[in-house]
Amino acid sequence: RENHLKGFAESERNLNEAKDLIPVCSQTFSKSYAYFPVGASPLFLERGKGSHVWDVDGNEYIDYIMGLGPITLGYCYPAVDEAIKRQLTKGIIFSQPHPLEVELAKLLKQVIPCCEMARFLKTGSEATQAAVRVARAYTGREIIAHWGYQGWHSEFAIDTERPKGIPFALLKSILSFSYNEPDSLEQLFQSHPSQIAAVIMEPVIAIPPMKGFLKEVARITSHNGAMLIFDETVTGFRWSLGGAQEYFGVTPDLATFGKGMANGMPLSAVVGRRDIMREFEDVFVSSTFGGECLSLAAAIATIEEMREKQTINRVWDLGQHLARTLNKVGVQSFGYGCRLFLKPESDSSERRSLLLQELVKRGILFHSG
Repeated sequence: RENHLKGFAESERNLNEAKDLIPVCSQTFSKSYAYFPVGASPLFLERGKGSHVWDVDGNEYIDYIMGLGPITLGYCYPAVDEAIKRQLTKGIIFSQPHPLEVELAKLLKQVIPCCEMARFLKTGSEATQAAVRVARAYTGREIIAHWGYQGWHSEFAIDTERPKGIPFALLKSILSFSYNEPDSLEQLFQSHPSQIAAVIMEPVIAIPPMKGFLKEVARITSHNGAMLIFDETVTGFRWSLGGAQEYFGVTPDLATFGKGMANGMPLSAVVGRRDIMREFEDVFVSSTFGGECLSLAAAIATIEEMREKQTINRVWDLGQHLARTLNKVGVQSFGYGCRLFLKPESDSSERRSLLLQELVKRGILFHSG
């Protein structure tokens, strides 16, 4: 049913001002106006509550983007907001560590299979960069094999569609392999004997791993003396409480988490085996805001709420129901119940814009999955 929209005049006014002040008019590529049909969708949001958001023109939507993944419990979730408010009265950041750092590390150790120690940062990109640095220190090797998206830092971004501004020499230190093709990883080790420090990968995006694939990746990596790092920035606290490693039953040496662990507050973590994590004592990874307490309090509240109320099971149930219902009306989806993608008949930008525009008319804010 079509929504009664009030237009997008205020969104477009903000956009015009932003063009003179902010490159890409956003702090995140995927949130910028380039991804939405200008004039037919909101471009700036003002507030959120539960599963709904309101744009700067006062239009209301069901939000299927969830801040690109961090909003796992909903906007302004009471238990999380109360935890933030309680800590806010005591202070945000201090001159020495805070007990919340210990409390959250203990909680992660309880729920994440590979976690024996934890180190906190702010973004997924920072966490993956820290993890590979520690793996290099531990193994004494330099090359990294990877699959998936590991963030914007130079080493990984050199292998993306936006390599501008990155030293070309970094290509020598990063190698790609193919998902569901363990032979492609094996070939990298054969071509670079005793040189690969770590394999870092998203354990899954949308296409399921073939039977035994992740276990074979773990075997190949271990056999060649390298570290296996699961980048669970997206999969963590979504596939299961302990991430995709718990869901698929494959435990890596290290893992990185971010996005959904603090219901929107900026926090990431590197977790893993104690002997490898000890390298942080000698490796230079330091962040003023890694121990920022509002985010730590939010993460503890978020994870405890998920564990107590089995939130992730609910997410899976809703996603699977949505997939079945879409299929009944002829719209195909792929992926998992906890992270669905629509499968349009073609992947043209025109078709995508039309889809987003028509969903907006019906009060639904959607991106790609």
